[in-house]
Amino acid sequence: MVETIQWTDEGVVMIDQTRLPREQVFVTCRDYKEVAEAIRSMVIRGAPAIGVAAAMGVALGVREGADFETVCQTLAQTRPTAVNLFWAIERMRRVAAAMNGASSGEVAARMIEEARGIREDDIAICRAIGRNGAPLVPDGKTVLTHCNAGALATAGYGTALGVIRAAAESGKQIDVFADETRPFLQGSRLTAWELQQDGIATTIITDNMAGHFLHSGRIGCVVVGADRIAANGDVANKIGTYSVAVLAKENGVPFYVAAPVSTFDLSIPSGEAIPIEQRSAAEVTHVFGVPIAPESIAVANPAFDVTPARYVTAIICERGVARAPYEESLRNMLR
Repeated sequence: MVETIQWTDEGVVMIDQTRLPREQVFVTCRDYKEVAEAIRSMVIRGAPAIGVAAAMGVALGVREGADFETVCQTLAQTRPTAVNLFWAIERMRRVAAAMNGASSGEVAARMIEEARGIREDDIAICRAIGRNGAPLVPDGKTVLTHCNAGALATAGYGTALGVIRAAAESGKQIDVFADETRPFLQGSRLTAWELQQDGIATTIITDNMAGHFLHSGRIGCVVVGADRIAANGDVANKIGTYSVAVLAKENGVPFYVAAPVSTFDLSIPSGEAIPIEQRSAAEVTHVFGVPIAPESIAVANPAFDVTPARYVTAIICERGVARAPYEESLRNMLR
């Protein structure tokens, strides 16, 4: 399985996801500003992976003697929707606060240790999510997923793809439909590539084919990831997820969300309060630099949408499976 991100003495090494699947290129971020730019430009993406990258960026900043608050603020301003980014920064803040009075070398060493620990924790969490979710995947059916919530979106193994991987590892005979996920094509570029590496049968479909196949009876369940989950169970995930959830409900197909508890944001009562990132028009008007739309045309490009909790069959996390009413079940998962 690909190493999404790792700490080295030279800096934070991550696979450049903007260049997959055409080529596998690893980049080394040697300071916190380079980590921030890698997050902003989607060299690294996926809520858990962004959290790991942010923690490592903080550790780099401390190691180089940069102002701590400037480092944290720079990283926090990269992408607004994925709550794991802010969770990881706050975890690093708490560690730094507990080191009050220690030497700069001691603080740096402890911050590096914590960032590496967040990475290892994430891999273990994803495997637990996979174990908890695998029993929900019907044997002998197709699983539909949207965007990329695999090893590339985490430190390893994946959330939604972790569930799929665990189901396959348990002996279930399944295959996968991967929505292409316009406009950034995370499904066709990343999810399909990952699953192909694992030998799991995968078919790419365009986003507007999902309803057709959900109606066909072939799909046994939908499994997606999440970037933030509100207290009532509303889920922010890659744009297009809401449409898939509505279609799944209409056709009686279970719709599962797989995400770590660090994605739960109980300070937000509903999805209406989740900030939605707006990205460059060029992602819509161009594909790999080739224009596909008229010049100067107006473009809307929200990176995420919010799926209301009423469409979510269950939320799979490392501590179990939460079901409605989510105000109660999500709170219980955090106890």
